[in-house]
Amino acid sequence: MGLTPAEFSSPNFNDRPKDIVPNILVIHYTGMQSLDQALQRLMSSNSQVSAHYLISRKGEIFKLVSEEKRAWHAGVSYWRGETDINSYSIGIELENPGHDFGYSKFPKGQMSVLTELCVEIINKYSISPENIVGHSDIAPRRKKDPGELFDWKSLAKKGVGLWPEPILNKIALESFEKSLNDFGYEIVDLRSTITAFQRHYLPDKVSGISDATTQKTLATLMSLV
Repeated sequence: MGLTPAEFSSPNFNDRPKDIVPNILVIHYTGMQSLDQALQRLMSSNSQVSAHYLISRKGEIFKLVSEEKRAWHAGVSYWRGETDINSYSIGIELENPGHDFGYSKFPKGQMSVLTELCVEIINKYSISPENIVGHSDIAPRRKKDPGELFDWKSLAKKGVGLWPEPILNKIALESFEKSLNDFGYEIVDLRSTITAFQRHYLPDKVSGISDATTQKTLATLMSLV
């Protein structure tokens, strides 16, 4: 790894199932008021929560769990038919107060380090672009992170994930709900799922409503997968 993360050790992990290689990359925000609070929580055996990496707002990177191990970051989640996301994923936390404590933009230095880390992980495990997701993508009924201020577009331009640009003008979906599920999302609470989709791909239009722009955006993404 070109990056040199500070080595920490969270007790919150276990073994991945035999022969499982990570094929999903999940990006989170910490949703806490300080870096110290986030580190304490991710390293406390009482919290039962962890991630493989944490990146501070200054661009410092902390390695908390070995990539070979199963960190506990996804919780109850779903993506492309899989429900045991922890077993199949690598989780990266970004220091950010989140929606409850003054949600703010992610600094350029933090995003730069995240991009470099993601590229290395993607290349190491051959992770597909459609499997680069946020916590809200895999848990739309519970989570908002990394949220509408996260710059997925710039990340995609550097080879990390998908971005639907330009939106195709003449493409129809046989079924919006089916297409949303085929792309990867769970369909339990449709409004929550649409909201999560918009937080990722239409951050200026987060409404939870399936309007024409949302449908065209999904259609464009489906054409890229």
